[in-house]
Amino acid sequence: MSRANINLNKLRFVDLFAGIGGMRFAFENAARTLEIETECVFSSEIDAEARWVYEQNFACQPYGDIRQVGRLPEHDILLAGFPCQSFSYAGKKEGFGDTRGTLFFEIMRLVDTYQPQAFIFENVRGLTTHDCGKTLETIRNEIQQRGYSYDAFLLNSSNFGLPQNRVRIYIIGLLNAAPKYSLVSDVGCRDSHSYSNTEQLSLFQNSRSPIRVLDILEEAPDRKYDCSETFVFALKKVLNNDLERLHGLRLIDYRGGNSIHSWELGLRGECTAEEIELMNLFILKRRNKAFGKEQDGKLLTQEQIATFYSHPHLESILNSLIEKKYLRKIKDFYKPVAGNFSFEVYKFLDPQKISVTLVASDANRLGIYHNERVRRITPREAARLQGFPDSFELHPQDDRAYYQLGNSVSINVVEAVAKEAISQTLVWGKNCFEAEYPSSGILQSFSRSRLPSRFN
Repeated sequence: MSRANINLNKLRFVDLFAGIGGMRFAFENAARTLEIETECVFSSEIDAEARWVYEQNFACQPYGDIRQVGRLPEHDILLAGFPCQSFSYAGKKEGFGDTRGTLFFEIMRLVDTYQPQAFIFENVRGLTTHDCGKTLETIRNEIQQRGYSYDAFLLNSSNFGLPQNRVRIYIIGLLNAAPKYSLVSDVGCRDSHSYSNTEQLSLFQNSRSPIRVLDILEEAPDRKYDCSETFVFALKKVLNNDLERLHGLRLIDYRGGNSIHSWELGLRGECTAEEIELMNLFILKRRNKAFGKEQDGKLLTQEQIATFYSHPHLESILNSLIEKKYLRKIKDFYKPVAGNFSFEVYKFLDPQKISVTLVASDANRLGIYHNERVRRITPREAARLQGFPDSFELHPQDDRAYYQLGNSVSINVVEAVAKEAISQTLVWGKNCFEAEYPSSGILQSFSRSRLPSRFN
């Protein structure tokens, strides 16, 4: 193991699990605002489509599989938004039992080949609670036993000038240092509807006026993003032609609340008023503890259904719903057939609020009612939700662009985190240099021009 000697005139960095380059873009922005020159000496990304986008924007193509990398070149700071699927609430949450989870240890293996002065990791919020906190504790131990400080922050993109309710964990480590950060963990609003236009305070963050979804919308996007006439007609029918009611509306088949369901839209066949009433009661009542401990997945018998929906022709109604494929019968039990992915849009954003979290699996099915058009958000609008400027080149295929943006990072948040990490890295690098060369005057002009005033 060798230890990095930090170059205070130019920060060399490594970009692992680079994706389309979100962390690199944000890091370079942060350094530029601090008037620090940077050089990316190595990047790695296994996905060929993401590597193509990366190359278009940074004029260099990342290396492929990180597991085939023997050692890293000399560098000062390491960036890694390592794969989150194994820790995500949306995944199976297998953590280090999942092959993807072990990629964290690949990072640590490469850290050992050339010990950088600092690193920044990004991951999903689920990492904090996985395996009752044991997974994160393992990560902390792996970091600290190598002589790095450990600081973790839960930050919401909506607190950093982006209209997106996206909580991620950011881990910063500095070698042989005890840094003091101005960042404060703040998960922000409970959901996109309760957003109150607050924002994270940071000494390194420029003041940004809170923005809404409306502020990132394109005025006249291509008509290919419009929802089909059949879908819009069905929506109008349910909403009595008042499409303003789409703002904040979900299209989902296993929850109630501010939602529209496939049986109300008649997507698999028109339903009678009795059938709609039964289905709405079914998805509500099957969550009752009286029918079992499963929170969402309880199957009910006809006798159980009759306790909350008494109708002389109940069996006939149930059979009709089975024929239309809104219900399925398993032995003597009835189960709703979830058709969420059959909806052209699963969530309509409220222009006056913030967006739900952009995720790879369904970023292409976020909708908006804007300028009297019912449509999906565009890839460029998805990019703006993540803080990418319009000059950033996206994948030309929409489906790939949506997927890559859902997997990427929020630029504004990483930039704020990077400013803190860079500043603290320079502080500790300056201290170490002066301790080794106490009579040198090399750093006098540098420290005044490069470091924030509170560090001088």
